[in-house]
Formats: sequence, C-alpha cells, structure tokens
Amino acid sequence: MITLALAGKPNCGKSTFFRAATMAPAEIAGYPFTTIDANFGVAYFRSVCPCRSLGLSCGHCTDGIRYVPVNLIDVAGLVPDAHKGRGLGNQFLDNLRQADAIIHIVDASGSTDAEGNPVEPGSHDPLEDIAFLKREMTMWVCGILEKHWQKLQRQAQSKTYSLHRGVSEVLTGLRISPEDVMDAERAAAIDLVRTDMEGLVRFCDEIVRISKPMVTVGNRVDIAPPPLVERLRTAGLSFATAAGELALRNAVSAGLISYHPGDPSFSLIHEERLTPAQKAGLKTIARVMELYGGTGVQQAINRAIRDTLGMIVVYPVEDEHKFSDSRGRILPDAFLMREGSTPRDLAYQVHTDIGKGFLYAIDARTSMRVKDSYQLKEGDIIRIVTAAK
Repeated sequence: MITLALAGKPNCGKSTFFRAATMAPAEIAGYPFTTIDANFGVAYFRSVCPCRSLGLSCGHCTDGIRYVPVNLIDVAGLVPDAHKGRGLGNQFLDNLRQADAIIHIVDASGSTDAEGNPVEPGSHDPLEDIAFLKREMTMWVCGILEKHWQKLQRQAQSKTYSLHRGVSEVLTGLRISPEDVMDAERAAAIDLVRTDMEGLVRFCDEIVRISKPMVTVGNRVDIAPPPLVERLRTAGLSFATAAGELALRNAVSAGLISYHPGDPSFSLIHEERLTPAQKAGLKTIARVMELYGGTGVQQAINRAIRDTLGMIVVYPVEDEHKFSDSRGRILPDAFLMREGSTPRDLAYQVHTDIGKGFLYAIDARTSMRVKDSYQLKEGDIIRIVTAAK
C-alpha cells in the first residue's frame, strides 16, 4: 500500500491534518513537539467508481465515490539542524524512509516561528519553512553518504566496481536504484568520483527530489493574512484548513451535515440542532471552501497520489462479464498503480504467484484480450488469466 508522510516544523497543524484525514486519534496542542512518536493511520485517495457507468451498484463506494486506502504517517516536527540530531530530528528523518511521498505542512498564517513557537500572525515567513525542510533532508542524506564516502571512492578506483551501485546500496533504505544515482549525478552536473563537498550536497538534493517527492500545503489558510496567502499562491502552494476538515467530519459523524471528503461544499441536515457557535463555525468553513474549492485536506492527498506519484486506480476482477470476483462481489478491489503499468504488473500487485503464472489479460468492458504491453488507464477493469492455482 502507498505510504504518505506528513512533514513540517512543530506546531504547524500536522496532527490536526492527520486526524482530519484519518479520523485516528492524535494529540493536538498549540505547543511544539506535541507529536513525539509517529502516528500511523489510513487515509484515502478519492476517485470515481466505475460501477455507475456500468449501470451497477458495487456496494464498495459512496454515492459513486471510491475511496482507496493509503497509509499516512504523522511524524515528529522538524527544527533547524535536525539532521545533526537536534530536537527529534533523527527520529523524524528515519520515519521518512517509509514514505513514497511527503506532504509538507506549512503554517500559512505565519503565526509560528521556525521552531514552532507561537508568534504574531504574519510575523514569520512560511516560505522559509519550505526551503528549510528540503535543506534538512538533503543534509540528512549527505550525512549518510559521508560515513561511507572514503570507502566508496577507494572502491571506485577498481574497474570492476560500480560507484553508482555502491551509492544505491548505501541508500537502500530510500529505495534508490543505480539508475536513480546516475540521474541525480547528471541533474547535479557532477562527476561522483571526483566531486567535492559542494557537489555532493547538490547530488543529495537531487536524490531527495527523486526518492521523496513532495507536495507543499499551506495550512491554516482560514486565519492567514491575505497578502501572505497571495505570496504563497505565487510560490505554487495549495491551501488547506485541517481544522475545518476535522470539524466537518465530526459534524458528519453527529448527523448534522451531508459531506464527502473532497467535496467543494457541504449541506446542513439538522440546522435546528446547531448551536449559534456551530453555525458561525460552519459558515466560516463554507466561505473558505468557496474560495479554495474545499478544505484542501483530501485535495492534498489526491494531489500527492495522482500528480506527484502518478498513480491511477485499476480494478481486477475474476468474471469479466459480471465485473465481479468468484463470490459475485462487484468490483471488490481497487488497486493504485503507477502510470505506465501493464496487466502483468497488476497481476504481481494482486499476488506474486498470480504474477508468476500470468498468461494474458482481458479488458472487462470490451471482453477483448489486451496486449502484454498495454498501458493501464484510470478506471480500467481487468481480468487476469493465470496458470497459478
């Protein structure tokens, strides 16, 4: 299953975002280092379920919305010099090894300093937090390589030794391949064998970009000064109100509103049961949603999965005529696959034995066999024919 990590400095709203996305318990407080140990939960990628276009009811979606589970980690906050072990930095960075992509939560209101201490709104520049996180991650990777660098360069003198492979083995926890190392070397415009420390830092910066792609989200947009929001928008940030999303999900649980995570708006069900304070709070959230097309929480998860990781949703079935498994369940499984994946890749995703025994695949919509080289598309429904028992 795909794993996303929530990263950022202390007290920027990561734990509120985590609770809003997963409805899992996580301590929330207005002071640094509320999160000491990482929180683990399940969030969801929102997509359109194919069942309605087929004239069917699958029983696995909500009003035609299919939510595909992904792991979400809320890690300890990062402070300057975390790569040297300051604060909870080493713990934070080690937790990031598990992530396929990172959602960087930034306090768009500018009401917390670099270490997460409360300050006057707008007095801290959130853009500094963006550069800071990337720098800390780069120096963390650089520190890992430095421990092995002399040995790697000595071995590189041998004609039979591959420095690219050696570096990838050192960085195996980041799932870096020798090809990734070569790509990073080219992007950094260096020769790994002869590079100096400045070149090695540039190389590590590229390794971070390749191994830990990032989505940056300006949280607390509901209390952010408008001029600051415009600066962040120009810098390419998306925005969120994690507190607003959490309030909406709690209101849904209480039966007060109708809302699906990722919707651009919500509707009241029992307005008469709302207190004046609740009405005022929901009205504020509605205004923010109108400005930004939603609360931004589900949108950030979708952006990380769809745009940053390039994933699509594919549905494997066992009966291509009924779009079901062997028990008659319609579209019971939804798999996130990387764009460019083939039916054979899907077979391995379902089960290793099915992948090993893969014979061919059938497009359930057309009942026609597809080529092994066929690139799967969003919403494909595929029957895998296998020799596996």
